[in-house]
Amino acid sequence: MSEPRKPHRVFVVDDERVIASTLAMILCQQGFDATAFTMPLEALQAAHASPPDLLISDVVMPHLSGIDLAMLVQQCCPDCRVLLFSGQAATANLLEDARVGGHHYELLAKPVHPQDLLSKIRSLSWGIHP
Repeated sequence: MSEPRKPHRVFVVDDERVIASTLAMILCQQGFDATAFTMPLEALQAAHASPPDLLISDVVMPHLSGIDLAMLVQQCCPDCRVLLFSGQAATANLLEDARVGGHHYELLAKPVHPQDLLSKIRSLSWGIHP
């Protein structure tokens, strides 16, 4: 008899508390082990202690961009997948800089509709499901 599968750990990072907590709550209702963070450095510390399977992060935040956070999380958690979202047009330049450095991240437009986010998570080639 196989052991029950643990829910996938997801970190949701946005400096707007209502966005981070709402998305984490929606993911929890879908069977994920989701945690909301409003400070990217706290998410990074948590990743060192308990690696996430998926990082969902806003791009433009104080102290550390979502792109920089994604790179740092993937250094300590190489299997962690990343989805980024942003409401700012200037994000394209940051993503291009990351691509030049060998980092390819999916970008969703903000505001992110929960159904669009869930569809994107389910459509990823690595097939993360709760």
